[in-house]
Amino acid sequence: MALYELRTYTLYVGKMAEATRLYQEYGFPALQKGGHDRNLVGYFQADTGVINQLVHLWKFNDDADRRAHWAAVFANKDFVEGFAAQFRPLVMTQEVKLLQAAPWGPHP
Repeated sequence: MALYELRTYTLYVGKMAEATRLYQEYGFPALQKGGHDRNLVGYFQADTGVINQLVHLWKFNDDADRRAHWAAVFANKDFVEGFAAQFRPLVMTQEVKLLQAAPWGPHP
C-alpha cells in the first residue's frame, strides 16, 4: 500500500513572494534535474485558515522508498546549497505527516 507524505511549511509573514521565487528559480528545477520530482503529487499554497503556508504531497511505495528519496534529495548539492540554504530562514515551522490511503475511495 502506498505511503503519502504531507509536508507543510509555515513561513514568516511577508516571505511568501520570496519563497515562491526560490522554489521557481532553484528548488523545483533542482528536484527536476535530479529526477526527484517523480514522487511529487503536487505543491499548494494555503489561501484560507492558517495562511503563509506552502504544502506539498508526495507518494511513495513504502517507508524505505520515502527514506531513499529524501536521502537522494539531500545529497543533491543544487537543492541543498542552491535552494534549501536560502529557503530555511523563511520558515517558521515545518510539519511532516505520514498518511496511508483509506481502503475506499479514489487516491492520487
